[in-house]
Amino acid sequence: MDQDTTKDNVQNGSGDRASYVLGHVSAGTHRITVRAVRQEDPGSPLVVLLPAMGVPARYYRPFIADLHRQGLAVVLFDLRGQGESRPRAARGVRFGYQSLIDDVDAVLDLVESALPEAPRFLLGHSLGGQIALLHTARHPNRVHGVALVASGSVWFRSFPGVHKFRTLFVTQAVATVSALLGYWPGERFGFGGRQATDLMHDWARQARTGRYRLNGSTTDYEAALRELRQPLLTVSVAGDGLAPQSSVDHLAAKARRARRTAKHYTRSASGAENLGHFEWVRNGGELSRWISDWIASAHDSSVHA
Repeated sequence: MDQDTTKDNVQNGSGDRASYVLGHVSAGTHRITVRAVRQEDPGSPLVVLLPAMGVPARYYRPFIADLHRQGLAVVLFDLRGQGESRPRAARGVRFGYQSLIDDVDAVLDLVESALPEAPRFLLGHSLGGQIALLHTARHPNRVHGVALVASGSVWFRSFPGVHKFRTLFVTQAVATVSALLGYWPGERFGFGGRQATDLMHDWARQARTGRYRLNGSTTDYEAALRELRQPLLTVSVAGDGLAPQSSVDHLAAKARRARRTAKHYTRSASGAENLGHFEWVRNGGELSRWISDWIASAHDSSVHA
């Protein structure tokens, strides 16, 4: 991947410090803009935020402000094909999970070059959490730890009750439509945004089998996950039907040697009347404190290990 570091101040809409363009990473025709919200101290811990499927990075602005108030620097970018990344998914535009993992690696190259003193952590939501965990399993020395929020396995048997069969049906139907059209038109169906066929096939295969076998990759990710030892924070969210506790536990159990801290974000903890798979982003003040405390503990233990 290629990268550059053109900078351009952009208001983050949060009332806090403005974000700016840290640089761009590209692979072939794909180009991703990487933004950052810094702390004054260049050695402040830094989280790289990976969005959910179909969710633009700008949606996380309130949560980024919460993290920044906790003393954390934040790097954010749109997943390939989403938000301001280009090109969008379409027939003939091919990428899957492995491409997203490679994109994270390129973003970390940029972060290491621009902010070399900052301890680095990945923070993923939903699909972003899966990609964060898979990346760390393949490249275990690039970050100090991984935090997953509302992120679980899509394996249909990890869902409770009748949701098992609904999950299996929906995921396989999405893969079928994607194969027929050459992409997934999620904006028409109100789910997942516009996505590449290979990405949806990776997603549906994991839903069907419970295992990560990725298009275009020879990496044994199941074996790599079993060897992962980095600190892992998992946060399930009250009212989340897309990543219930059982699916969060199934994903985390793949990294059975990781030093896991498990938390559950409730309405009372958040102060919000309603939470769920997406609503926590706008009610993340207490969650950001949990993440900051976990990062302090994880960094301290890694320094003294």
